[in-house]
Order: sequence, then C-alpha cells, then structure tokens
Amino acid sequence: MPLLEVWIGGIMLAALILYVLSGGADFGGGVWDLFATGTRATAQRELIAHALAPIWEAHHVWLIVVIVIFFTAFPTAFATMTTILHIPFVLMLIGIVLRGSAFAFRAYGIQSGRGQRRWSLLFAISSLITPIMLGVIAGAMASGTIPTHQEGEPALSDFFTPWLAPFPLAIGFFTLTLCAFLAAVYLILETDDPRLQDDFRCRALYSALAVGVLAWISFLLAGTGAPLIRHGLSERGWSIPFHLCTGLVALGALWALWKRRFHLARILAILQVTLIILGWGLAQFPYLIAPDLTLQNSAAPASVLRPLLIILIAGAFVLAPSFWYLYAVFKGRTRPGQTRSRARR
Repeated sequence: MPLLEVWIGGIMLAALILYVLSGGADFGGGVWDLFATGTRATAQRELIAHALAPIWEAHHVWLIVVIVIFFTAFPTAFATMTTILHIPFVLMLIGIVLRGSAFAFRAYGIQSGRGQRRWSLLFAISSLITPIMLGVIAGAMASGTIPTHQEGEPALSDFFTPWLAPFPLAIGFFTLTLCAFLAAVYLILETDDPRLQDDFRCRALYSALAVGVLAWISFLLAGTGAPLIRHGLSERGWSIPFHLCTGLVALGALWALWKRRFHLARILAILQVTLIILGWGLAQFPYLIAPDLTLQNSAAPASVLRPLLIILIAGAFVLAPSFWYLYAVFKGRTRPGQTRSRARR
C-alpha cells in the first residue's frame, strides 16, 4: 500500500483521538450535568460549566480536521459514509449545534429558573446524542454491512439497516461511556473542594467499570456484527500484547482513582482511551469502510494527497502552540476553587 495514504490516514486517526480526549470529554460533562444529584447538584453543574466555558468550542477543531481530511483525501469513502449513514451523521451535527446553543443560552440568557432548567435539559440530552451517533457511525463503518458498487459508489440502501444494528449501537453507548469516564476524571482536578472531588471520583470509578463491561459486550457482538474488527482484535500478532497493555493501563487508572492519585489517574485515563481508539484503527486497517473501501482504493490522486500532507504538517505547527497557549491561559494560572465565583460573572 502506498505510504502517502497511510500517513494521512494515521493523521486522521490521531485527530479523532484528540477530539475524543478533548471534545468527547466535554460531551461527557453534559452527561454528568444530567445526572447531577443530591445537595451538591448545583455545585456540580457550576463546576462543569466552569470547566467547559473557556475551551469547549476550540475542541471542535479536531473534528473539523477529521472531516476535512476524510472528504479531501478519501472522497469515495466519505461520499459513501455521508450517503448511507447520513441520518446518524446529521443527528451528530445537530447534537453539536444544540449543545453549544444550550450552553451559551444557559450561561448568558435571562436567568429564570424555568428557562435555566430547559436549557440544562437540552444541553444534557444533546451531549448524549453526539457521542452515541459518533460511535454508531464508527461501528457501522466497521461492520461490513454498508453496500457499495464495484466502482466504489454507494449502492441502494434503506439507510437504517447498516447502523440500527446491535454492534453499531453497542459502540455508540461504549463511546458515550468513554466520554463520561474522561469527563469524570478531568473534573476531579477542576476543583479543590474534597466533597466535589469525591462526587466525581465515584462517577469515574462507576463509568470505568461500565467501560469494561461495554467493551466486552462490543467485542462479543463483533463476532457476527463486525468480523473484521473481531479478527483484528483477536487474531493478529499484536492483538494479545496490545490487549494486555490496554488492560494494565485500565487497571492502573482504577487503582489511581481508588488511591486518590488523581494526576496519575488522568494520565492513565488518557492513555487508556488512546489505546482503545488506536487498537480499533489497527484492527480495521487498511479498511475505511468494510468490506470494500480501503485507504488505497478510496484515496484521492497523489497530486491532492501530497499538498494535503504538507498543509497538515504545517498546520500542526500552528495548532499545537495555539492549544498550549489556550490551556496555559485558562487552565494553568488559577485553581478552580478560586475561580468558580468568576464563572458566574
């Protein structure tokens, strides 16, 4: 396989990982906003709003990078995905728009009790929709049920069967649980209040266990729902060592949460999610949409790929310091316990 397509596909996967680690965790914050309970429910929601407010829109840059690479470098696969899976794709985009709108109106709109509750509910529900649909799309693309003609064009489909199936839906909820897990781990370090830290520590432990359960359910469903993924995750030379590494990292994250080693827990949680997505990409390689569309047969001409790769590399030298500066300004100079009052202003 030509190296150019592999490099660009790897960059697309890396951008997807960065989106889940950042934007996915933002959606996970919406999950915990929905399930904020008890006497500290208001404080939990204020903490979530404070953590998201300065940075949440910037994280969508990584999703934009994924989509731009997809339709520029692999137009045939992108056309097939947006045709056959246009329903979950549009639902995902609607969820992004509704979540952003609800978050902004809740923060800056008229502060009536009923209005706040409505915006909060819309914010939470849309935070559920987007990660579920993202996972559903990924599961459907790997399932081998998306029909294509020999020329690579999408064949006729009912637009529901490829994604309304057990395996894609399981991956959708698995993705949601990963986002909730990341959000809970991140939020622990967004406050100095030990009671709020305990609240999100418990949520992180529960969601970590849910991640493990859904991972096994998805793996079992892959036997019939996505044989390519099942084969890649169980029968390739790297499969067992990779599983052992991911499992050890997951157990390490649980241990760190249990022992209240929260900085270590955040590092391990990031590494765990990174390994999960990377393992998926390796298992599906070289297919973009199973079983017909690969990185090679759906790629644009080299005359397109070469300048695209140059632009992506050059863009990384702009994006990386920009995000570093963003985090340094909004996350590095103050402690949340000192700034939560500022978030209300």
